[in-house]
Amino acid sequence: MLEVGVKVKNFQLPDAKGNIHQLNDFLGKRIVIYFYPKDNTSGCTTQACAFRDQYDAFKEKDIVVIGISKDSPKSHQKFINDYDLPFLLLSDENIEVCQYFGVYVEKSMYGKKYMGVNRSTFILDEQGIITHVFKKASPKENASDILRVL
Repeated sequence: MLEVGVKVKNFQLPDAKGNIHQLNDFLGKRIVIYFYPKDNTSGCTTQACAFRDQYDAFKEKDIVVIGISKDSPKSHQKFINDYDLPFLLLSDENIEVCQYFGVYVEKSMYGKKYMGVNRSTFILDEQGIITHVFKKASPKENASDILRVL
């Protein structure tokens, strides 16, 4: 997993409408990148809605919020529509960005092992350098934890 002090390399991913976004597009602002396992699941919905409910506080501090999962742009669009999410969701279907950040890991459920996205959050400064890492982000508390830190 990427650590504090690492300058994140530029990457590009599509949003819910298929528009391509690059990390470098957001340099000059603080950036919160949160990785989550799957659209429309209970924990991921709780986390997304917490960011939505506190989004004005992020905007006031000029902080960009970006959610990334391996779901398709179409799935992201439904998730955005269902929960009125005001921030960017990016689709990493080939899991390259998830692997680069080190959040695509072996997980276990009911004794069965599988690969999946670990719910993790990274805060980047205006130059794209990681200042904080939440390795096991809480769906309910993640947005509040970030605002407390910033």
